[in-house]
Amino acid sequence: MADLGTTSPVGIDASFWRDRSVFVTGHTGFKGGWLSLWLARLGARVTGYALEPPAEGVFRAAGLERDVRTVIADIRDAGRLTQALTAARPEVIFHLAAQPLVLRGHAAPVETFATNVMGTVHLLEAARRLKGLRAIVVVTSDKVYDNREWVWGYRERDALGGHEPYGASKACAELVVDAYRRSFFAGGERGAEVGVATARAGNVIGGGDWAEDRLVPDAIRAFRAGERLRLRNPLATRPWQHVLEPLAGYLLLAQRLASAPEAASGAWNFGPGPADTRSVHWVADELVRLWGDGAGWHLDNRAMPHEARLLAVDSTKATTGLGWRSLWSVERALDRSVSWYRAQHHAADLRSLTIDQIEEYSDAA
Repeated sequence: MADLGTTSPVGIDASFWRDRSVFVTGHTGFKGGWLSLWLARLGARVTGYALEPPAEGVFRAAGLERDVRTVIADIRDAGRLTQALTAARPEVIFHLAAQPLVLRGHAAPVETFATNVMGTVHLLEAARRLKGLRAIVVVTSDKVYDNREWVWGYRERDALGGHEPYGASKACAELVVDAYRRSFFAGGERGAEVGVATARAGNVIGGGDWAEDRLVPDAIRAFRAGERLRLRNPLATRPWQHVLEPLAGYLLLAQRLASAPEAASGAWNFGPGPADTRSVHWVADELVRLWGDGAGWHLDNRAMPHEARLLAVDSTKATTGLGWRSLWSVERALDRSVSWYRAQHHAADLRSLTIDQIEEYSDAA
């Protein structure tokens, strides 16, 4: 277990998390790794369930094996997942395990639907048998909406949709969660209500993300190799935010679900304000400036599957209902992200740097 810090931005109650059993699926991934380290810093007893960690990801880079009891297994393995949940006896579950990439969804649609839809079914089916469970946060995506290329952000009550397998799979997961919540977690057979919510975040950046076909990791890979970044859709706009922003929202949401399950259950958006919704080419230019050393980008003219050009979410519900707000500008988010990758490139102490960024974010509250 890591030494405990005072990582408590406004609304995050360290006493709530201290010595609490928490189960995180996807903890060896990008967002799951940052969340698991933050939870450990808050004093939680974290059990993680995920695939093997990537070689350069945040899990290994920050030494999370000392903070988390790890089960290496596939979310599609219902028996193994049930066994792990039963052994952990969590009070809070964060479900982040997923096939998270739009282009991979085109290449492997069956895997994408099996992981994102049936993986969620397996989790909820096992969770409804647990004693002492208080809250479940299922992380989906801002791409669950029926995207009509509106210039304003989508709200939680807007229609779900999906023009491609990844977005459609996450929209299906939203329906699965709603059905399970209404059927099994709102009192009924359990005799006590469990708070169940979905969290929809905008484009997330930060150190330790090495996924393919994402702008920041693609840029860092190219720059480290002395190559120019290829941009598919330079005019597309996204709500860019550092990974710590939505994670703070997930923590606040879980706390509220535990204390007011009926009021807090449902869907929640976590995205930055309009000032941080920027074009892909603007972000690429900023990455080039921050990295230096002759970095650059050029247009990739190859035919690509459909991707939304305009996409943003409205986070008014989270702001008014949870007290959540975005703390870091997109400029700071990019600066801290590039600093992390530079430190990794130079074999620096990434555990200390990752903890320092969590502390810095907390101090900004």
